[in-house]
Amino acid sequence: MSITLKELAASLGMSKTTVSRALNGYPEVGEQTRKKILAAAEQHGYEANPMARSLAVGRTNVFGLIYPLLPSDLGDPMFLGVVGGMAEALEARKMNLMIAPVSPGNELPSYEQMVKGRRVDGLIVSRTMVQDPRIAYLSRQGFPFIAHGRTQTDKPYAWFDYDNANGIRLAVQHLLELGHQRISLISAPLELNFARQRRTSFVEAMSGAGLDIDTRYLIQDALDRRSGYLAVLQLLNCTPRPSAIIVDNHLSGVGAMRALMDAGIAIGKDISVIVWGNMEDTLVGDQVTTIDQPDPRAAGTKMSEMLLALMNGTPAADLQVLWQPVLIAGSTTGPCKNAH
Repeated sequence: MSITLKELAASLGMSKTTVSRALNGYPEVGEQTRKKILAAAEQHGYEANPMARSLAVGRTNVFGLIYPLLPSDLGDPMFLGVVGGMAEALEARKMNLMIAPVSPGNELPSYEQMVKGRRVDGLIVSRTMVQDPRIAYLSRQGFPFIAHGRTQTDKPYAWFDYDNANGIRLAVQHLLELGHQRISLISAPLELNFARQRRTSFVEAMSGAGLDIDTRYLIQDALDRRSGYLAVLQLLNCTPRPSAIIVDNHLSGVGAMRALMDAGIAIGKDISVIVWGNMEDTLVGDQVTTIDQPDPRAAGTKMSEMLLALMNGTPAADLQVLWQPVLIAGSTTGPCKNAH
């Protein structure tokens, strides 16, 4: 049978306030005192009343993720891995993650509603834009948030991201080494920051190799299977066709691969393909060459931990984390048939 906070404090000869502050992570409690209180709480099986605890510290013990869900997201192992890592890290601290699906046009009003109502303690901002009104709003309000991705702003903010520029450099270098020069890039909408960074890196890498880019080979606004499929059909109508295609997101990568298969293209021989993002669960039998973002669960865990650190006083400028993607070579890339 567990004991009350009053009984726990009495057993330690301390005030209820000191014990409560130690249990709730307040920094003014000394480390030795905190350890002693935590050990006693565990020994006596003390469990805080969640409602009382929330009222005492002015917190909900909930982090929020407001997300304009696409139909493909619920079957996307990368998205589910990140969310799973977030939730797992919070559960270990007796907190919860709330996902609020919204229509794209109602996203900012949803942020305002969540912040004004203090329904969550902090927010994770996903699919960041080059100019992001959500991040601008949260920064003005002083509301705790971490961005899953980056944006263009002068004000320091907490973010977690993968190195988009370096990932594309890896892809271009891999294709150049195989003799490819007519390389296409299929991009997500360029108002998304990751798409903009990846496209900029592609143009720079091609220029650095002394190669001109056929503007017909630069296609944007592909972020699902249908748009990826249509993008490849457009490329197949070009004369000459590209000898290699980089797709900057795995959601449209599925459609791109299907279009090549339907057209009877020998992928990796007639046209090489690299897709950004793991595609193991979407295409059986094809070892797709990918730019992989390792450990999505660990990334989700990291973001939860960073948001907790922000709430506990760590400056936002000290909470900016960049992980490196890796190129995983598969069967969808091969030597260019008509290398110059």
